[in-house]
Amino acid sequence: MIFDTVTAVSDTAKVAENGGSDTSWIMHHILDAYKLETPFGYLHLPSIHLFGIDLSITKHVVFMWIAVVLLISGFSIASKAYKKSLVPKGIANFLEVLIIFVRDEIAKPTIGKGYERFLPYLLTVFFFILTCNFLGLIPYGATATSNIGVTSTLAIISFFVIQIGGVMKNGFFGYFKGLIPHGVPVWLLPIMFVVEMLGLFTKPFALAIRLFANLTAGHIVIYALLGLIFILHTYIVIPVSISFALFIYLLEILVALIQAYIFTMLSSLFIGMAVHQDH
Repeated sequence: MIFDTVTAVSDTAKVAENGGSDTSWIMHHILDAYKLETPFGYLHLPSIHLFGIDLSITKHVVFMWIAVVLLISGFSIASKAYKKSLVPKGIANFLEVLIIFVRDEIAKPTIGKGYERFLPYLLTVFFFILTCNFLGLIPYGATATSNIGVTSTLAIISFFVIQIGGVMKNGFFGYFKGLIPHGVPVWLLPIMFVVEMLGLFTKPFALAIRLFANLTAGHIVIYALLGLIFILHTYIVIPVSISFALFIYLLEILVALIQAYIFTMLSSLFIGMAVHQDH
């Protein structure tokens, strides 16, 4: 992101030289694109159209692939390390700490009995989001989780896991019957049913928007702070802009961790609510 920021500031300088204050360049560096920024210029990605559907590869897709490759490679190395020794070292030790954290601090407390069947999904979501978040902080990187399409897809998957888990535990009719609180007057049943059904969809919607907004906001703030130097045409704001931009950048590292935790924790919490309706 550092070198991407330099490019963004260069764009701001060009706008300032022309006497304008157009800030659309910020979104240019935030949104998805059909090209990658490299030290040697832009690398245009393949354009693919099939049956009228745009299946072109974008930079966010590329960085999702990179995240997948890193995770598969990392866990492959960790699994081989365990075959050699039961005492983990290096990357295996690091991954074990995170796995135990997700198991003991997220899955067990929020789901309770039967959490084991949902643990693989929660671990996959946690590590995928965490990796994508950090890839957006490296030079020439891009944050795939700042794409509403990516966060929506993750939320939809969580939605189906929640519903399937509830139906498997309580039965199809038992699950939807359990959505209505006990003791509700008969005349309130239609209203409560509509409210509860809407709640099923608002939960994953909140997951998608929260992750998307938090990851996007930090990048926008950094670009905006650095852009003030050129937009205001004064050197006075340089120390303030750079200091605050550096602070936000460091804060982004914490946000990357927190947002992976929050998405996983809320998904686990909603699964627990669906599975154990009687609690």
